[in-house]
Amino acid sequence: MTLLSVNLNKIAVLRNSRGGEEPSLARAAQTCINAGCGGITVHPRPDLRHVRPDDVRMLAALLRGRVEYNIEGNPFAPARGAYPGLVELVREVRPTQVTLVPDSDGQITSDHGFDLARDAERLGPLVDQLRNLGCRVSLFVDPGTSDFEPAVRIGAQRVEIYTGPYAEAFAGGRVDEALPACAETARRAQQAGLAVNAGHDLSQANLGTFKAAIPGLAEVSIGHALIGEALYDGLAQTVRRYRQILD
Repeated sequence: MTLLSVNLNKIAVLRNSRGGEEPSLARAAQTCINAGCGGITVHPRPDLRHVRPDDVRMLAALLRGRVEYNIEGNPFAPARGAYPGLVELVREVRPTQVTLVPDSDGQITSDHGFDLARDAERLGPLVDQLRNLGCRVSLFVDPGTSDFEPAVRIGAQRVEIYTGPYAEAFAGGRVDEALPACAETARRAQQAGLAVNAGHDLSQANLGTFKAAIPGLAEVSIGHALIGEALYDGLAQTVRRYRQILD
């Protein structure tokens, strides 16, 4: 079964736009859990544009022993102000999974994966630290990545395929231009012994086609589309619809 992890960053964006504590990340997480999600994802950034370190800590206490907790982030981004750095934040809260992503402050959202051949040497010590903290480690990779030996060598356990190009192709009626690369990347990762996650711009419209092409898909992390759809249909109902697609 493919696990649905709901990314709550957009809830935090809405809250931060006004200040205060509404809408509540805790209530949103509880609603998603009650509706059947298997995990919660957050992506704290040094600029605190959405989820903040105090949110990460609060959710850790709320989720522990209930559903998986996935924290995404750039392990090379230094501590700044209230942001202690990804590894230090993970050391505090001990999530189920850490997904390492090569993003920067200038990016509106994550838009590319690691070059494993180039980045593995730098990532290795960080992967080792995170695994020693009891976390599963996943690396964000581009569709078309084919050599996963570097990821296996440094101890990564999963990869997350960046599905932005697939979603864009699907919306334009060109799914055959992007889906085969995702499927081949998943196949090669699994052959190397890595489990496969996926995320970015997946939606109710395109998720079923993607899942059908990726046997053994372990997890999808969905935030932007899911929260947008929930504005019309409600958060609980939207989570249930995603679960139906994955089931």
